[in-house]
Amino acid sequence: MEPPFTQLPPLVEALAEALVPLLDKPFAFFGHSLGALVSFELARRLRSQYGVHPARLFVSASRAPQVPHRGPPTHALPEKDFLAELQRLNGTPSELLEHEELMEIMLPLLRADFGVYETYVYSTEPPLSCPISAFGGLQDRSVNNSDLEAWRAQTSGSFSLRMFPGDHFFLRQPPFLRVLSQELQ
Repeated sequence: MEPPFTQLPPLVEALAEALVPLLDKPFAFFGHSLGALVSFELARRLRSQYGVHPARLFVSASRAPQVPHRGPPTHALPEKDFLAELQRLNGTPSELLEHEELMEIMLPLLRADFGVYETYVYSTEPPLSCPISAFGGLQDRSVNNSDLEAWRAQTSGSFSLRMFPGDHFFLRQPPFLRVLSQELQ
């Protein structure tokens, strides 16, 4: 029942305040799509405000933060076009898209998420010191290899990029889950 976040900075600030008491042990962040930008900005906030660093940052299906958003803003599309884009991205179950009452509840939340992603403004800071592992889908039409490779500039540590069969939601596949599990170990 809380209003959704529509800008990234207040979201990151709320997350940092909530998480900092839990970060007395080694930790890593994983973020997919919008979650990658959230994880990145959260790591930067924790570094600057609390002197805490993740052991590793895993980013998935997201352009690097310094790569500008391409295309018209999805969050402002008329409802019919917005629903078509959700369907094209293949991340929202068809059962949800076909359920009118649930979609009435979910549409403002989904639009807010797209708005956070599409209105993000990158600010230059020194690279993170933690390693970054980037992952992408070979058939993803919204995030390409060079968008992911650009994450290399955001770390002074090691960087790796792995591509997997699949679209924007390739992460549902067992090969990806195995690789992520191995990297976490």
